[in-house]
This record gives sequence, C-alpha cells and structure tokens, in this order.
Amino acid sequence: MVMDFSALLVLLTTVSGLIWLFDHFILLPRRRDRLAAPGSDIDEELKEEILKPPVLVDYARSFFPIFLVVLLLRSFLVEPFRIPSNSMMPTLLTGDFILVNKYDYGIRLPVINKKIIDIGKPKRGDVMVFRWPEDDKTPFIKRVIGVPGDRITYTDKVLKINGKVIKTERIGVYQGVGSGSGMTGAEILTEYLDPVVHNILISPDRQSKEVRDFVVPEGEYFVMGDNRDNSLDSRFWGTVPDENIIGRAFRIWMYWDSKANGMDWSRIGRKIQ
Repeated sequence: MVMDFSALLVLLTTVSGLIWLFDHFILLPRRRDRLAAPGSDIDEELKEEILKPPVLVDYARSFFPIFLVVLLLRSFLVEPFRIPSNSMMPTLLTGDFILVNKYDYGIRLPVINKKIIDIGKPKRGDVMVFRWPEDDKTPFIKRVIGVPGDRITYTDKVLKINGKVIKTERIGVYQGVGSGSGMTGAEILTEYLDPVVHNILISPDRQSKEVRDFVVPEGEYFVMGDNRDNSLDSRFWGTVPDENIIGRAFRIWMYWDSKANGMDWSRIGRKIQ
C-alpha cells in the first residue's frame, strides 16, 4: 500500500472543517455586517446572493460531515481491506474483500497508531491484520499462532505449541480456482488450534521454513499463513509487535477475481474463523 489513506482522510477532514469554521466565524459575520451597514437598501434576491457562501466553503460544509463519519468508522470501528495474495488459502482467497474489527485489540489513534484505550489482546487462532514490521506501510494478514510466552516449534510441517503437537486431520485434495489455481493438488488439513478449528493447506512437494523452540517475546505475536508452504510470515521475519496491530478480520463482504469469472456470490457474508 503506497498511499496512507488514514493520513489522507485526516487531512481532508481537518482542511474541510477549518474552511467551514473560518467561514462561519469570520466570513459570514462580515457578509452580515455588509447587509446591516447604514444606508444599504438591498432587495431580497441580492441579500441571498451576498449571504451565499463561496463555492469552496459550500463544498467543505457538504463534505466535512462525510469525511468525519468515515474517519471515525474506519479508525475506531471497522476498516475494509482486500486480500492480495494466496497466503491465507483456503480460509481467504485472492480477491476477497474483508472487514476488520478495529476495537477488539484496543482503540488506537489514526496515523500515529497509538493505543489510547486497552480493550483486549489477540488470541491464538485469530486472523489478524497488522503493519508488516519490515515495512510499516504494508498491511499483512495472518493467523495468530503464538501469544507472548508461547514456545513455538514447526518442523516436518508439524506445529507444536508449548511442547504439545497441534492435531491435524487430512480431509482431501485442494482444487484451486482463479488466482489460486496454482494451489490445486495441495492437501487440505483441518487444524485444531484450540479454541479455533480451521483448514490449512500443505504442499507435500515444497520445503517448509522450520522453527525450533522459539519463545514469543512479551508484547509480540507469532503469526503464520494458513497456506503453510506459501506464506511469508513469522518464520521468516519474526514476530509482530503490539504497536503494529491493525485489527481482527471477521467477515468477507465481497469477492472479485478477474481470473475466476469475477464475482463469487457464495463467499459474500462469510464469517472468518
């Protein structure tokens, strides 16, 4: 993501609000004083023309409430994102448009991302959106595997948390579509990541990045993609600090993939788990 939309939204809200206030407290009184000047004899039509705000002020007054509502909703309640890669297959597909809960993990100020109200923390199994620690302007989405203090081991495509093997159950062979057709032939497994039960993909012919006895630091989280052999995640670049967290993905609101005949109505409204 090149453009910081949050910063742009804050700028538009601030500028439109200031223009509106400047007109209301300075320019409008001047227009009224002009009408009240001694000897001014102005008909109703001209009076309306004088009191009419400039075009720029009219636009600012119209758009300020819209910018403000969008800013508040997007910053503190729900933010939309689009899935750009296959790393979370089969849970999320390239072309899924998702909604992210912005308050489950605490209320943060837009742009500076400073937490001002601590409501909750990510839990094991959550699908979390965050700013990639190696480039904090790029949003990533992965599943939380380890919380602070957890000991993570991933060898021979087997996940262990605190010495316990996480149970998986093979349920079949994956048939990919559209942008995900390259994953056709991968194995689908159900993973019992207590308390979340979800599906993952394993590619038997691909080598996995292994992790041995890694202890998750305080205030940080170990994340992995559900497409285990096709995901750039904590196995490669480390953990996600709390200050990089954006929110919890909870719902698919649209799907569009030009390589899969466009819209798939069956995915709309699906809960992310």
